Amino acid sequence: MYRRSGILLHISSLPSNFGIGDFGPWACQFIDFLFRSGQTIWQILPLTPVNGGTGNSPYSSPSSFALNPLFISLEKLIIDGYVSLRELDYNFSFSHNRVDYDLVREFKLNILNQVFVRHLVRIENDSKFNTFCANNAFWLNDYCLYQAIKDYFQGSAWYCWPKLLRFRDEKEIKKWSQNLAREVLKQKFFQFLAFDQWQNLKNYANGKNILILGDIPIYVSLDSSDVWANSEYFILDKDKLPLFVAGAPPDYFSPQGQLWGNPIYDWKKLKKENFNWWIKRIEHNLALYDLVRLDHFRGFVSYWQVEANEPTAQNGQWIKGPGDDLFRVMMNTFDPNCFLAEDLGHITEDVLDLRDKYNLPGMNVLQFAFANAADADDANSDLPKNPYLPHNHRRNSVVYTGTHDNNTIKGWYKNELNIQQKMIVSEYIGKDINEFNVHNEFIRLALSSTAKLSIIPMQDILGLDTEARMNLPGSSTGNWEWRLLPDQLTEHIEEMISRLTYIYGRRVN
Repeated sequence: MYRRSGILLHISSLPSNFGIGDFGPWACQFIDFLFRSGQTIWQILPLTPVNGGTGNSPYSSPSSFALNPLFISLEKLIIDGYVSLRELDYNFSFSHNRVDYDLVREFKLNILNQVFVRHLVRIENDSKFNTFCANNAFWLNDYCLYQAIKDYFQGSAWYCWPKLLRFRDEKEIKKWSQNLAREVLKQKFFQFLAFDQWQNLKNYANGKNILILGDIPIYVSLDSSDVWANSEYFILDKDKLPLFVAGAPPDYFSPQGQLWGNPIYDWKKLKKENFNWWIKRIEHNLALYDLVRLDHFRGFVSYWQVEANEPTAQNGQWIKGPGDDLFRVMMNTFDPNCFLAEDLGHITEDVLDLRDKYNLPGMNVLQFAFANAADADDANSDLPKNPYLPHNHRRNSVVYTGTHDNNTIKGWYKNELNIQQKMIVSEYIGKDINEFNVHNEFIRLALSSTAKLSIIPMQDILGLDTEARMNLPGSSTGNWEWRLLPDQLTEHIEEMISRLTYIYGRRVN
């Protein structure tokens, strides 16, 4: 791949008239902005449904295959004849700069429910809809039944359902499928709309020579159709509850470690079936995206496993992952050039060996180059060797100013660096840096890097402060809510990004 650059902006963060970004007109306008400014990558976060009970995180979803129906564009439903403009005359007052997920759910699902009821006959006789259902049956049937039952039990987790249903007794599944047939059909219809609109949007991006970079979380949620329908692929007890859960070991930032709570895969079982479930999952994602980032790549080599009854992640242990067994199958099935490895965190030599064996690009986050620069008495002693500094970047890598889990560059500089660290930033860049110019200088660092791909979060393009942060790991409220305002994509911003992209040899259109 020749030198490219792009912008990280999740769908939910796009402007719209209905409280959350979607697959509609503003998504196309953002693609036009990317094209005019010389960008060829649009990185997004997982498009899967979110759950208010888990903080609306796209990394904690009821399905690793489904799309979030909140991303369905109501404007496009007007064009397709499903709803009229008059029906969208709503009494809701939406924030333009934050997503209120509860309000958006109430409004949008009410509209979608009305559309389903009104067009039921049309839906049942739509050949395109029926083809979609047939082509996606391997995940769609289980997910839509799961969601219909979950709604019936007012959001109760599947492991709290009646025993026969929890254990997927064949007669019980058949009975519930019949009793909730209309609700199951509705969920399928929502997925059909979402997938159809997304595919049209992706085609529009590809027509502008812009690739979509998506994200595959390594783990799935316990309360998901994935685990309910495929419990044999997870290490569960006789009641189908986890024996072990995933997490991260204690470190400087988290003395008790991180307890994520996701069930652990039964990699031995998956290997016996030639990793078929994982291969289907990746195939599905490669139909949605042009490129995919493999989240928590080190977990494929070895992962931190904690007994399910532990209150913290301190007493976990490293367990050998599927490693080369899985990646050999993956790379023989798919184009290796489609993958990026999220190789951040506690990285050991065997993780780098697997990454490099398959020539996967890793990640460089510029914030990490300076975060600990002044911890030692001689702050400059290890600075030249820091792998995250641009002069140490591998060509086969992706450079970021920060990620969705980091503070914005401005917020990081203001609130997370001490005076000595700020001096080192200025010394490295070769000019006086302050909170007002730091984002522009870090954009230059990223674009000038030898890394073949550079991705800048939209918040850093705009030089926004901490209030625009997308996610604060370990916190359960206020995340995934930031939104781009329509007037922030100015001609000045477009020209600035376009010029820098050209200067540093990343403009290809």
